[in-house]
Amino acid sequence: MSNFIDSWVEAARFGYDAQRVIGLRMLRMAAGGTDASAGARMMVSEKLSAFADAQLAIALALVSGSGLNVAAARAYRPYRRRVRANKSRLSRLR
Repeated sequence: MSNFIDSWVEAARFGYDAQRVIGLRMLRMAAGGTDASAGARMMVSEKLSAFADAQLAIALALVSGSGLNVAAARAYRPYRRRVRANKSRLSRLR
């Protein structure tokens, strides 16, 4: 049961952090200028990179016979890592 609750807490934390990153990025883009343009380009490239990393993690987990739960957990890591890094970076820029 604890693992189930831990998963829900992590999902809520991830959702909160993702929304914070979205809000901080919107503020930055609304300000305009070169920072907004660079931020938009970085956002797109990070999403593509995270997607590629997640796909690779899924493939490696499934090929090694780890199962769907392990594959899903490994696919989540690149997204979580980037959201945390973006939250830290964008919070410092205000």
